[in-house]
Parts: sequence; structure tokens; C-alpha cells
Amino acid sequence: MGDKLLSPICFILLLTFGMACQEEKKATKFIPYKGPLEEAEKIEVLYSEEGLLKVRVKTAKQIKSGLDDKIFPKQIFVDFFGPNGQVLTTLVSDSGRYDSRTGMYRVIGNVKVVNTVKQERLLTDELTWNPNTKKIYTEKPVTVENQLSGEQLKGIGLDANQDFTQYSIRRPTGFFNAPAGMTPN
Repeated sequence: MGDKLLSPICFILLLTFGMACQEEKKATKFIPYKGPLEEAEKIEVLYSEEGLLKVRVKTAKQIKSGLDDKIFPKQIFVDFFGPNGQVLTTLVSDSGRYDSRTGMYRVIGNVKVVNTVKQERLLTDELTWNPNTKKIYTEKPVTVENQLSGEQLKGIGLDANQDFTQYSIRRPTGFFNAPAGMTPN
């Protein structure tokens, strides 16, 4: 009879020792995902006002983050349209991003803006577009070339309307031709 009682006790003891020797399970730490929420390819975005197309943005790839910010890691093409639907200005850059907190777009790298009406071309490294004010600006060095005369205006910083029909260079540098009859102060 003693052997029958000993067997269950031995079994319970072995089971208890076996469980005591197991490693404690550590609670896994939650690491929040910080990657993109979505990625899209071959993007074309149209902006219109009162049924008239104003801006078209094309890019090969868009990455959207958790804050609704958008990154455009590939080349960007932007067309600004006039009231009759004609393209007034084109913009090309290496990449860009949209900041959802400010509502502004920034294009970066080899930025070229061409006003097809005035035949002027802006070259810079970075440009910011505010769709609410319809203004573009930069604090970087700029070159504005007249494609008909070859004249170049250079400076640091620029403010312009979004279709680049009016602009001012913040700090002009270098030499440029003044209109006839203009005299220094």
C-alpha cells in the first residue's frame, strides 16, 4: 500500500520541480510601428477651384506617414494652369514632401520652374509652395534666366506667386542689365 501512495506523491513532486526549473516568461515590450501607413505609385493629384483646374502634380511614388505627411522620394512634375486651362508654369524637382501640420509642400534638389508665358526659368535647390496663399518661396540661392535674352538674375531667397508670373529676389547678387533711362539714386 505504501508503494501506491508513494507514486502519486513522487509524480506531484517531479511535476512541481519540473515547473520550478522552467525559465520565467518575460513580458514582451510593445514597440509601435513607425513605418509608412501607405505607399502608392504613379500618382497624379489635381487641384481645382470653382471647377477650374489650377495645379496638377505627378510623381512615380508617394509614401504617407502616420501624421498624414507625404514623402515623394522620386522626381516630381507640377503644372500650374491659367484661367483658360493653359499651362502657365511647370516645375520639376528630384523629390519633395508635404507637411500636414503647415499644409505646405517643399520640393528639393535640382528645382526648375519654367514660366512658359514670360520664357523665364528659375533654378534653385529647394522651394516651398503654400497652396493656401498661392505663393512659392525659398531662402536658398536662386538663378532666374530669361530664355529669350539669356540674361541671368542671381540672388539669395525668392518670393513669387505660384505661377511664377511675378517674383522678387530677396538679396540680389551679381550684375544685371537695368532698363534704359534708369539711373542710380
